[in-house]
Amino acid sequence: MPPRSHARSAVSTNPDLTAPLVPVPDEGYVYQTGWRLATSDIDEHRRLRLDGVARYIQEVGAEHLADADLAEVHPHWIVLRTVIDVIEPIEIPSEITFRRWCAGLSSRWCNMRVQLEGSQGGRIETEGFWICMNKDTLTPSRLTDYCIERFGSTTDNHRLKWRPQVTDPLDDPVTTPFPLRRTDIDLFEHVNNTIYWHGVHEILGQLPELESKPYRAVLEYRSPIKYGEPLTICSANRGDSVLMHFTVGDDVRAAALVRSI
Repeated sequence: MPPRSHARSAVSTNPDLTAPLVPVPDEGYVYQTGWRLATSDIDEHRRLRLDGVARYIQEVGAEHLADADLAEVHPHWIVLRTVIDVIEPIEIPSEITFRRWCAGLSSRWCNMRVQLEGSQGGRIETEGFWICMNKDTLTPSRLTDYCIERFGSTTDNHRLKWRPQVTDPLDDPVTTPFPLRRTDIDLFEHVNNTIYWHGVHEILGQLPELESKPYRAVLEYRSPIKYGEPLTICSANRGDSVLMHFTVGDDVRAAALVRSI
């Protein structure tokens, strides 16, 4: 059963949710790589799925750290927010070019942009708010001066602050159980960030009209989910947008908003 319409729950007036992502800079350290779109990452319409986008930008991030000689210094990062703008879907067959650069940073975190362009057409713009974690204590860690210098070459914003964007409440939502599997758990013993996008895709698949034009998907993580916890997706939509809460009992562990752009 598709989610019911609920105007107040599904639409936010937060200007951060509609702000454009910064373009590729003309100078500074922009990492570029690429690979072929995998058949395991497409939907029934041959388009790259959102969870595939999340996996790809995670892998590009790992490559970027290695290229910058930071993989050993800062190996562990946790993403607090991911923004995905599907300007034009990337369809198979396609070679994807990825460009990754920093759009803002502070002493312990950064906003990292990743642009995806398909060889046969299609463009997806993304941004992730990443916190650097100490590799021994797994607590937030200060970035090295070299990291700040290297990543900071593409942005003037060196005082980035965290501010949640998806904060609207949900009234009278539709609930969808979302059982977890052991393969959904990462090295921190929490649900991997890409798995939440499986849930977004599950709800978005009920709203084909929203995916038929350019749209923005925003996913924010509030507190970890562990294996065995009963996860439910609560959702409400209003045609051009849908709001989702990933809940364990009454506790909202993550929130997502998908809206036309």
